[in-house]
Amino acid sequence: MANSGSDEQLFCIIRRKYVSATPEERIRQNIVAYMIDNMHYPQNLISVEARVMVGKLAKRYDIVVYDRNMKVWLLVECKQSDVKLSQKVLSQILSYNMTLQAPYLLITNGISNVCISVSDRRQLTSLPQYPAKE
Repeated sequence: MANSGSDEQLFCIIRRKYVSATPEERIRQNIVAYMIDNMHYPQNLISVEARVMVGKLAKRYDIVVYDRNMKVWLLVECKQSDVKLSQKVLSQILSYNMTLQAPYLLITNGISNVCISVSDRRQLTSLPQYPAKE
């Protein structure tokens, strides 16, 4: 961590730069580290905070993991720890997914996680295993 004045910073391995250590950013960086270190998701196929068009509105998703064909595979919405994983949060990620079409969705506040397989609308007990090489 770097510190510039009173603005605490975290290094984002995906964006390759320091970013403000907001409560939501801490959650985002913890999830990215877990995906890479524990789940062995390819770091070069993870995108953080990029623009997505939702209808005519430009929004920013938190995390997208691509498959090896560069199709969106997992979409993640991060909230700070005091935000409940409500229908409102689920509606937000579902609106992004209308454009992105990820087969897996994850909403997290760093304390609770809800991971969903879109095709059969079932809740998973953990993040899905990254697809094996074809």
